[in-house]
Amino acid sequence: MSNQETLLKVSHLCQYFKAGNFVTKAVDDVSFEIKKGEVFGLVGESGCGKTTTGRSIIKLYNITSGDVYFKGTRICAGIQSYKDAIKKAKKDKIPNLSEFVAEQRKLIKAAKYDQKNCDKEYAKKRIAELNEKYEPLLAKAVGAEKTKLEAEYKDELRKARKTKLVTQIQMIFQDPIASLDPRMTVREIISEGLIIQGERNKDVINEKVYEMLELVGLVKEHATRYPHEFSGGQRQRIGVARSIIMNPELIIADEPVSALDVSVQAQVINLLNDLRDRFGLTIMFIAHDLSVVKYFSDRIGVMYYGKMVELADSDELFAHPLHPYTKSLLSAIPLPDPIYEKARKRIVYNPLAEHDYSTDKPTLREVRPGHFVQCNEAEYQKIMQELGGND
Repeated sequence: MSNQETLLKVSHLCQYFKAGNFVTKAVDDVSFEIKKGEVFGLVGESGCGKTTTGRSIIKLYNITSGDVYFKGTRICAGIQSYKDAIKKAKKDKIPNLSEFVAEQRKLIKAAKYDQKNCDKEYAKKRIAELNEKYEPLLAKAVGAEKTKLEAEYKDELRKARKTKLVTQIQMIFQDPIASLDPRMTVREIISEGLIIQGERNKDVINEKVYEMLELVGLVKEHATRYPHEFSGGQRQRIGVARSIIMNPELIIADEPVSALDVSVQAQVINLLNDLRDRFGLTIMFIAHDLSVVKYFSDRIGVMYYGKMVELADSDELFAHPLHPYTKSLLSAIPLPDPIYEKARKRIVYNPLAEHDYSTDKPTLREVRPGHFVQCNEAEYQKIMQELGGND
């Protein structure tokens, strides 16, 4: 797998949501690669940032920081990184900038409200002096950095828009009800992407829609019906058909089976497996059911609280889980064996008790070929000793 071409590369992805002065770090400095033709599983408990990661990659959100590369071209670029660079330029290149800003604001406020003991003429004169001294420096430092950084990002994004690379990534959404427009027929839902891309021949559209319906286990008579006339599993099949009609190279499947019955889950997973083999698809499979992910995925990334805590091949992760959170997740998998279930012990993950990151912050480190764990230096040494003893 390591010799295969890298189709998608996510580098230091951050997705923050701001409400007033409160910032939620939904995804915080996540990096991984997906090889062409593989199924990459992304697991973790609800609210850990899995879905947000998928939505950020497909550009349903404007990412806060980081980069996403698809087929070697940057398709997403976070603006926060160059905003930080601009702030740093101000701080480094302009002496006493904070004093300048503070004094200027004070004088403007005093002049505006005509406060007592305020000479408006003096305030205007002093503001002019400050502007004359600092504005050229400010414009030079900020302008140079901003122009350079913006040009770098915009040039890459312009290339991506011209090649329409993002259309080669399609998404299957979690909720098979909410993701389908109740006012559109199945034909309209599945063909919408083709029409947006410029296809106008109705015969071609109908032929492709019927072909997709048959591929996902439905019949062409279903094309005239509305979403409410189908079961949950059938609706999810419609969602699959809508994504593959665009002939994508990468599909982001966001918990496509979590809302379905167990028997229907198996049908949808087997359908995705068949489509993967038939079209040579690469799939990013988001789920919280580890047993499903193990069956379907080649490599697995484990997320916790917006961060990637462990990344490894599927068999390696289940055989040698190293991060305490991964061990906790694996201990929660039930098996249809009453003797095993009676003896099974849940491992509770308490990050405050497990880690001491007050002085040494953790990073994602490679402890075995292709096996990465988020840990600091002390934890890394402990893991290496443990692995050495096992070997």
